[in-house]
Amino acid sequence: MEALFVSYGVEWLNLLVRWLHLITGIAWIGASFYFVWLDNSIRPPKPGSDLARKGVSGELWAVHGGGFYNPQKYLVAPSELPEELHWFKWEAYATWITGFAMLFIVYYFNASAMMVDKSVADLSGLQSVGVGLGTLVVGWIVYDLLCKSPLGKREGLLGIVMFVFIVAVAYVLTHLLSGRAAYIHVGAMIGTIMVGNVLMVIIPGQRKLVEAMKEGKSPDPIYGKKGKQRSVHNNYFTLPILFIMISNHYAMTYTHAYSWLVLAAIMAAGVLIRHFFNLRHAGKVSIGFPIAGCALLLVVAIAIAPKPLPKVTPAPAPVVTAEAAPTAGAAPTAAAAAAPAGAAGFARVQEVIQQRCASCHSAQPTQAGFATAPAGMMLQTPELIRQHAAKVYQRAVQTKDMPLANMTHMTDEERALIGAWFEAGAK
Repeated sequence: MEALFVSYGVEWLNLLVRWLHLITGIAWIGASFYFVWLDNSIRPPKPGSDLARKGVSGELWAVHGGGFYNPQKYLVAPSELPEELHWFKWEAYATWITGFAMLFIVYYFNASAMMVDKSVADLSGLQSVGVGLGTLVVGWIVYDLLCKSPLGKREGLLGIVMFVFIVAVAYVLTHLLSGRAAYIHVGAMIGTIMVGNVLMVIIPGQRKLVEAMKEGKSPDPIYGKKGKQRSVHNNYFTLPILFIMISNHYAMTYTHAYSWLVLAAIMAAGVLIRHFFNLRHAGKVSIGFPIAGCALLLVVAIAIAPKPLPKVTPAPAPVVTAEAAPTAGAAPTAAAAAAPAGAAGFARVQEVIQQRCASCHSAQPTQAGFATAPAGMMLQTPELIRQHAAKVYQRAVQTKDMPLANMTHMTDEERALIGAWFEAGAK
């Protein structure tokens, strides 16, 4: 009973932190999108105008919510420091903090189930957590050094090198962790880079600008340039990281044999689409970028489409004597798994599902770490099994990402049994 309440409490903690992570993420990404749009949309004032004399490099007029707005951007800083200055930083910090909390609650708290896949690498739960944390640290260090190197002055080349680095990290992680954990840690690494840009570069630079003005000195424009560079980088990271945030719902991507390449293509599509909007805000319409992005997504969809199962000649169902009848809780025999699935074979399918799936997918899960059935899918009765037959077929036969980390040791023969039953009509 105590374990049940602990699992239930963790479930609620998961819900609340995930909700908060979503809220703060929307605030941060929304601010990022807005300010990049603002930078690309402002227009320089007329030469000799009051705005030009004040040092305004650009302005625009906008209408929203029943009012008119006139934001202005100074080339470096205004001549006088305003009494009230708004900072945009807590959205980023809160998003990373809640995201890291999600990593701990969902992945690190139950690492042996959520991060370890013995068919990929023979790691312990603690080792997998070390790999995950190390990825976050190494990712920021490499990125920051690249930006500070001579390569940082060549934005296009820097972008290509950084993309190759992220793909290389994805390749390594998909050969060390479960597919789902590998994807989420690529996203966590990108998120750490993004918040690192805010914490280590953008905000310190803005503080130096403010301090210089308070001391009556002329602010050094280099801080503004560095902050703008990192801000633009964050903008291009947004669509890839948003996909990774929802990727755990789409096992067809992270369970593929070349999941790292699937992720690379989807991230590239996101960057291309984001680039189109950034150019469009600056008044340039380059339709080739979103077309290329959508084409990449189409290629991925076709490439990872499930292949039909090979047709097998049904074998006659084995005759089971009283002496040979399986005892309760015993694993299905190879003969039973190889038997044809259909109306007469449903009992064997149910036996497999009860032994391999129902420890999590039931009204009261017995698997440690689960208080309720994942995704609300329960499989403890024949009616529920038939109701969720398509989902069982997809996750157990096509993508093979369930049972989670194959903790219950479902065999290929048992997967074939479920596949044959489903394709025969799931009766």
